[in-house]
Amino acid sequence: MFKSLFRKSSRKFILLLVVVLLVTSVGIISSLQKATAASIHLTLGNPSGATTSQNNFDNYLLEKTQYALSYSDFRKIPNWVSWQLNKSWLGSAPRQNNFRADTTLPSGWYQVTSSDYTDSGFDRGHMCPSADRTNTITNNSATFLMTNIVPQAPDNNQGYWAQLEDYARSLVSTQGKELYIIAGGYGSAGTIANGKVTIPARLYKIIVVTDPGTGAQGVNTNTRVIAIDTPNVQGNRNANWGDFRTTVDSIEAKTGYDFLSNVDGYTQSVIEAKVDNGLTS
Repeated sequence: MFKSLFRKSSRKFILLLVVVLLVTSVGIISSLQKATAASIHLTLGNPSGATTSQNNFDNYLLEKTQYALSYSDFRKIPNWVSWQLNKSWLGSAPRQNNFRADTTLPSGWYQVTSSDYTDSGFDRGHMCPSADRTNTITNNSATFLMTNIVPQAPDNNQGYWAQLEDYARSLVSTQGKELYIIAGGYGSAGTIANGKVTIPARLYKIIVVTDPGTGAQGVNTNTRVIAIDTPNVQGNRNANWGDFRTTVDSIEAKTGYDFLSNVDGYTQSVIEAKVDNGLTS
């Protein structure tokens, strides 16, 4: 009798142990899959800790094939957009120019349209530029989603901001570099679209220049980091983007974000305190 009870207890224990092991294994596999699926555009970190919770109205994470971003349903613009740029993203696909609403936003959220910018005096300013995604028509088209767009003063957008975009692509096309770029805006200079869309008072961009395939581990204290912080105003179209260079630390202080958080702490503290002094063309 006792032997029979012991055998039954042993079988129950073994069954319970198998169940626990299976559940644990599934959890580990799921975690590994999530880690593997992490966006390449967030290689250096998620600056604001954005999440995909639909209750996160001011810091909603959108991960697209072409870029990742934190979106604010309050401001109706991205807080930041982050993307990788190397030669694989560049090609001969033409500019699609098909500005349109982003229908992947949560149900009930207002979807900004191209016409919200009409006659506003502001350009539909790309954060991830159209010209950074020319390998396919699909990838170029994705940059025209309005979640990648902010109201940008024409002199800023068409002047020194465009100049820096061209320079960044030259680092890729002529020097073979791989870049990790984060761009966004902060502050408020009013609104457009009957108060729906906030005009950022300032626009910033951070460019980390690395060697292809090295990721966060390839960033060291000698890595070039370009950081600019510009006024979103008219009147200085002919300025040089180099005139607006600053430190990552300074942009962090103004935005409250933690950039380059996936870089080791010591390296991060060194490179974020430097003002770039490299070439501007």
